[in-house]
Amino acid sequence: MTTGVRRRMGVEERKQQLIGVALELFSHRSPDEVSIDEIAAAAGISRPLVYHYFPGKQSLYEAALRRAADELAARFVEPPQGPLGARLLRVMGRFFDFVDGHGPGFAALMRGGPAVGSSTTNAMIDEVRQAAYEQILAHLEVDEPPARLELVVRSWVSLAESTALLWLDGRRVPREELELQLVHDFAALAAVSAAYDEEMAGIMLRILAGEPADGPFGDLIGRLATLLPAPQEAPQEAPQELLPAAPRVPGQRLA
Repeated sequence: MTTGVRRRMGVEERKQQLIGVALELFSHRSPDEVSIDEIAAAAGISRPLVYHYFPGKQSLYEAALRRAADELAARFVEPPQGPLGARLLRVMGRFFDFVDGHGPGFAALMRGGPAVGSSTTNAMIDEVRQAAYEQILAHLEVDEPPARLELVVRSWVSLAESTALLWLDGRRVPREELELQLVHDFAALAAVSAAYDEEMAGIMLRILAGEPADGPFGDLIGRLATLLPAPQEAPQEAPQELLPAAPRVPGQRLA
């Protein structure tokens, strides 16, 4: 039988509850549009009590972003089994799960939101990008990446971020297509770099050796093949009797 008596929360438990409530509100609306009064009402406590645990909206906002950043970074963690293309596709699926469920919060995290320019927020954003970068290198089994590989991986992480932000503005491209396209983008970036550098070529060949024909990378090759013009058949050699006779040179003896 319910008595209706609320259980008193400890300090840390209450702070975590407020962070969760704020993050949920930020997931559906821009943090600029969410007030402390709304957070207090959603948590079932008074406005002054919110300030008892957090000195202001900025500190609560940064705490919520901290949780979001940790969760987002964890989306890039993937067991190192199976072909790389399939692993990256699973990573992109979890990444877009987060983006889809925390649209305004994700945009606030990556664009800075009300904390734009703050060293705390910028540091959190850099941590997410670095965690993603390190995870991709782990999948590639590379401890000391050459310069071109670092460019490829960091460029791809930035591309995934900017693609997700653009996708949130209307969701005009099917999400599953974007997830696969981003995996293809990684392969394309690596392949172009491999064309310029022997070390990158070795890494790319090692990756492709473990890729099945029906995997994401094989799918890319098939799609690219449809863009190539059909090979033209070489003209057949005309029968000798149909060829015009060579002109006779004056003074030339007939064979």
